[in-house]
Amino acid sequence: MRTPEPLTLQSARLRLEPLTADHASALEACAGDGQLWNIRVTSVPAPGEMAAYIGAALASQRAGHMLPFVVRDAASSAIVGTTRYHDIVAAIDRLEIGYTWYAQSWQRTHVNTGAKLLLLQHAFDTLGAQLVGWRTDNFNFASQRAIERLGAKKDGVLRHHAPRRDGTVRDTVMYSVAAGEWPEVRSHLEHQLARHA
Repeated sequence: MRTPEPLTLQSARLRLEPLTADHASALEACAGDGQLWNIRVTSVPAPGEMAAYIGAALASQRAGHMLPFVVRDAASSAIVGTTRYHDIVAAIDRLEIGYTWYAQSWQRTHVNTGAKLLLLQHAFDTLGAQLVGWRTDNFNFASQRAIERLGAKKDGVLRHHAPRRDGTVRDTVMYSVAAGEWPEVRSHLEHQLARHA
C-alpha cells in the first residue's frame, strides 16, 4: 500500500482538504452548531480546545499514522466538519477512517456518504488498501448506524478498550470493508448519493 500523503479529494458536492491550523475557527463554529462536545460518546473538542486538537492531528500526520481533512461543501465553500485516515499500517495494507464529525445542520445529509465515498475510493483505488476499518463507542448508536449504512461489516467488540473524556472506559465496536467488497460498497454509496441529489 502506498503511504497516504496530504492531498485534496473532490466530488461535485464536496472537497476534502488537508487539515491545517488555519481551520481552527471554522471547526470551532462547526462544533458549536449543536454543541457537539456535549455528546459523551464522541471526541469533539470543547470551546478553546480546537487548536490543541488540530495540533495533535498534525503531529500524528508527521508521525505517519494519520491523515486529517476538513470537509467543505462545494456549493457554499463552507467547512462543515472533519474526518481522517488513522491507524495507517502500510505494511499490511490497512487503514481506518474516523475522528469524523459534522456540524449538526449538516448531519443526515449527503455529506457523510459523499466524504466516505471519496475516502474509500482513494484508499482502495489509489493507495491499494486491502482493508479499511472504522471504530466507534459501544453507546454511539448513531455512529454505528451510519457506519452500517455505508455497507461496512461488523467485526466485533473490543471490551474495556479506550478511555472517554469523562474518565469512563468504553467498549469499541469495530467495522471494516475488505478490498473484495469494495465494488459492491461503491455501487451502494453511489446509489445512496443519487437519492440525495
